[in-house]
This record gives sequence, structure tokens and C-alpha cells, in this order.
Amino acid sequence: QVQLVESGGGLVQAGGSLRLSCAASGRLFSINGMGWYRQAPGKQRELVAVRRYSGSTNYADSVKGRFTISRDNAKNTVLLQMNSLKTEDTAVYYCNAFSAYDEYWGQGTQVTVSS
Repeated sequence: QVQLVESGGGLVQAGGSLRLSCAASGRLFSINGMGWYRQAPGKQRELVAVRRYSGSTNYADSVKGRFTISRDNAKNTVLLQMNSLKTEDTAVYYCNAFSAYDEYWGQGTQVTVSS
């Protein structure tokens, strides 16, 4: 099993920045990568960014150029730096870790961007 704990959400004005952090623990040797998803009210959960342990990354078109995903190997942590936030970025953000056969989710952290 893998446990994921997110932190760093909150309320910010449009144009501001937040940094989300996700600490992973447990059977980490099986993990191939980690990422962030988000779910806004009334909408489906969507991929925000993913970083594979090979080093490759993918971003949703809506966040390219504004969000950056990175990994702190020493702390088994994945970070999501969010700049130039927009009201449409408001959502619950979930950390995700995946292996060849499983995926794991954090409990979610609320990000609210006010106009």
C-alpha cells in the first residue's frame, strides 16, 4: 500500500500563487510516477499534471505555462507550483501515485481562487 498526504491548499486571489505538496509513504518501490488531478463541483475529475519517474511530464492544456510539477526525491514528495491562478482553477486537488497495476489517491485539498 501507498499512503499520500496532501497539503498547501487554500484561498487565493486571481493572479496569485499556491504550492501543493504531496508526501508519499509505504511501498514506494512499485511506484512509476505521481501526479495531480482536480475536481470542480459538478464536473468530472481531470488530470492536471503528471510526472513519471523516467522524468517525463504531462500537463493539461489549461494549466500549461502556469503550473509546474516537480519531485523532491529525498522527501518522497511531489510538488505542484501554481502561478497566475484563475477562478476556473477552483477545485479539490487530489494527489495520485501509480504503478503498473495499481493507483493510489490522497484525501484531497481544496483550492479556491477568488475574483
